Amino acid sequence: MTNTLHRFGTPDTLNNDFIVFAMAAKGFNEQGALDKAKAFLRAAIKYQPINMGNALVNSLYRPEKDLTFIKLYFVGRQQKTTYEKLIDEIPGPGSAAVVFDDPNKVKNFVRDVKQLDLGLSINISALVDDVRNICGEVEITPHAVEYTLGFHGDTSRLPERDTLSLTTMCGHGMVSANFAKKMIDRVKEGRMDPQEAACCMAKFCVCGVFNTTRAMRVLNRVKKGQ
Repeated sequence: MTNTLHRFGTPDTLNNDFIVFAMAAKGFNEQGALDKAKAFLRAAIKYQPINMGNALVNSLYRPEKDLTFIKLYFVGRQQKTTYEKLIDEIPGPGSAAVVFDDPNKVKNFVRDVKQLDLGLSINISALVDDVRNICGEVEITPHAVEYTLGFHGDTSRLPERDTLSLTTMCGHGMVSANFAKKMIDRVKEGRMDPQEAACCMAKFCVCGVFNTTRAMRVLNRVKKGQ
């Protein structure tokens, strides 16, 4: 089960949005799960995932707790940490997630994970046809497929589509609708570029599953008034 199932958008807008998880089951295969999660994340580095995370330590994108005016003026803002630092900081077993925007990178990464044989549950969250193609190419038979049934009820109370496309990329709702609207407005007004706004939102998704590339696509489109 994963809350990344609820990413909102049409199939066209959900292209090239892949999240790959590794998880251990408590009381079943948690022995050595921390080292295995780190091995999973390290295997992803050579494919340059656009985001990575573990809910215990935050994602690649994170606020700077020691940011001062002087540091901001002379050094600038650091949008994200390094892969290696994030992996070294993980204190205990938990989920490990990597995000890609290229199906070929996902395919090669999954092939490597298969060879590692970590003994963890591996979950790929993306459009189901894309996942089936990748599994076929690396000769894996999916154990199970989960679908989302979409949004039901009084959907008129939901944010508009572009805002919802951005907020649902954090399954825990840490990117609020008002904050996403603010980022959209700033991009429309020319006060922020799409990349800066996408990185800013990614800092609030502590699990590291926010897809900055997809967010930039959404923001570039609204900037053009499309």
